[in-house]
Amino acid sequence: MSRSQILRQNTINQFITCINNQIITFPLPSLSILADTFNISRTTVRAVLSYLIERGVLIYQQQQYFLIRQPTEQDKINGVLEKRERQDQQIEHYFYALINSRQLLPGDKFNEIEIARDARVTPLVVREFLLRFLHYGLIENISKGEWQLVIFGRDYAEKLYEFRSVLEIFALQSLMKQLDNKMIWTKAKELLQHHEKLAQNISHDYKQFSTLDRDFHRLILSANDNPFFVQSFELISVIFHFHYQWDERDLKERNSIAVSEHIAVLKAILQRQEALAIKALCKHLNTAKCSMRRALGRIDDKAIQA
Repeated sequence: MSRSQILRQNTINQFITCINNQIITFPLPSLSILADTFNISRTTVRAVLSYLIERGVLIYQQQQYFLIRQPTEQDKINGVLEKRERQDQQIEHYFYALINSRQLLPGDKFNEIEIARDARVTPLVVREFLLRFLHYGLIENISKGEWQLVIFGRDYAEKLYEFRSVLEIFALQSLMKQLDNKMIWTKAKELLQHHEKLAQNISHDYKQFSTLDRDFHRLILSANDNPFFVQSFELISVIFHFHYQWDERDLKERNSIAVSEHIAVLKAILQRQEALAIKALCKHLNTAKCSMRRALGRIDDKAIQA
């Protein structure tokens, strides 16, 4: 199957999802607007609309497209979209990259169709991904398909810190009981090597810390083999790791400190010194809390000045 055929069929499936989620309104906007929205050519738009007319989903009257009936899963074209698991990974990677690169800032609004288009996943995948964060107050749904990234208050950060401390300390205790597990031991050694390499080049590679930070905390939380721990990690990562990085004035120094604190924890783990590992982790978590406080304070100051 050619690339153009795959694009056309993927767009048909995305279009149907958008209709069912009431993201698309009728009569439809112009072909140019639809082409821009889905990042496709007007030729592809015409092909999608022709298919939906043939299926009896749309009708073309008085130079406008109207909805006749709600499309079903049977109207979609099977076998052309990426597997769901891969799409979930794509949207997670893309969304975090937006935040980490400061393309998405506290208070910014964004559209789920545009996110789906740019991440090359379906709008349904984007919506389900965002709904996980909606529950924790990380984002707000301001209208159909429109979202806003929340600016967190200090009280929220303090409560989250308490939750994070209990979670990660408990998980670290579980990890220390599994050091005979070759996979955990190997991952810890690899992470230590990566951290030490970054520490040597921190002056110009400090922004690479984001990936190591996620791997470090994921290792600790995944050792407990508790799905709720992993889900909570997503919440913690967005707030503590990404939120304070929006203010880059001392990011290099903060990341340098964090790398050294990670190294201390990893060395204690590999030396099988549980008390030392927990002490080092507590120090690191407290440093993260202080960084969050300062960042939130600066955001509040900017809001007052505005």
